[in-house]
Amino acid sequence: MKSGDTLTPLQLGLFTLARMVMNTSYRMVYPFLSTFQNGLGMSLGAFSLLLTLRSLTGLIGPLAAPLADWRGRKLSMLLGIGTFTTGALLVTFWPNGTTFFIAVLLMALAYLVFLAAMQAYIGDRVPYHRRGRAMGLTELSWSLAFILGIPLVGWLLGRTGLWQAPFPLLALLGMLAMIALVVFVPGDHAAHAQSSAALNRGGLLQIVRVPAVQIGLGMALAMTTANETVNLVFGLWLENSFGLKLAALGAAAAVIGVAEMGGEGFSAWLVDRLGKEWSVRAGLLLNSLAAVGLVFSGGAVWSALLGLFLFYLSFEFTVVSAMPLMSEALPTLRATVMASMLASFSIGRAVGAVVGPFLYTHWSFPVNAAVAVLFNMIAIALLSRLKIAPRLVEEEG
Repeated sequence: MKSGDTLTPLQLGLFTLARMVMNTSYRMVYPFLSTFQNGLGMSLGAFSLLLTLRSLTGLIGPLAAPLADWRGRKLSMLLGIGTFTTGALLVTFWPNGTTFFIAVLLMALAYLVFLAAMQAYIGDRVPYHRRGRAMGLTELSWSLAFILGIPLVGWLLGRTGLWQAPFPLLALLGMLAMIALVVFVPGDHAAHAQSSAALNRGGLLQIVRVPAVQIGLGMALAMTTANETVNLVFGLWLENSFGLKLAALGAAAAVIGVAEMGGEGFSAWLVDRLGKEWSVRAGLLLNSLAAVGLVFSGGAVWSALLGLFLFYLSFEFTVVSAMPLMSEALPTLRATVMASMLASFSIGRAVGAVVGPFLYTHWSFPVNAAVAVLFNMIAIALLSRLKIAPRLVEEEG
């Protein structure tokens, strides 16, 4: 890595803001689902199908990510934001159910393309011993979208009364992000030349032949399944256990938002100091303890919300810590590996979406917590076998 090949604070801030805009488009459908549903005249079943298809776009990521390894990270990031902007413009100029359906899927796929390329770009330019902080700071975009982006979307929807109101702003911000990327982010010809050679030698199958990648993807799947096993039923559990509905669920949503930011912030602060593997292991153990603590919350709402706070904080800390760890699993195909991690997260959510409700319906919440702990233990066992050997890179002054 040459001395000029570094990541500046301006570039890091640009990546974070671009991700916040894209994450806002992803997260806004949940709190304002009824607004979009009623405005479009869609049934709940049709809307649920759309969200399911959107989740499945995560499986397409590894097919699109090689572009960043082949043609360069910057080009792939521009393609991602360009596709995102195109989706937003479709709804802006032709606001109807068909364009909304297409835009939601386009914008989700665009985010995956951008994210894998961005993480690979950071991995190329930030040394491994400092990479956790850089990646962790960009992960703040997820919680910032909830804290800043969603209230702005709510204001636009309330002021205009139009379901399509957020899309012109999203399109404008997308275009500004593209311009900023062109101006402030240098190209990466040397990095993608190595990746192109690796693709030519082994193709996409190369990543599944690398033990570190295999183990890391399995770990990602297990930890996400553990989270989703609890995530999908905690609202029902709060309602059934405490007799509270909107008040408890609203408080839980606020708790989760703060916990997400806490997990991202702690990871950015600690992961390089403590070590990537140690941080992931500690996060999984704390997540397991939080799951057990939920079961023994003593019938008090405050203790249940505290347990949820620790559960989501530890999960976010674990996921954010795992990303810089896996960024060095196969550096020559870094973008493809990162996209494969996102695909594993999607599969884990899908598995948890089946397992969680089934366990809660046939048994009870303590069984959900126990199964979450089991999947976390599987992730820890896989982590113990994960061997990452960071490349020794000399700075040229």
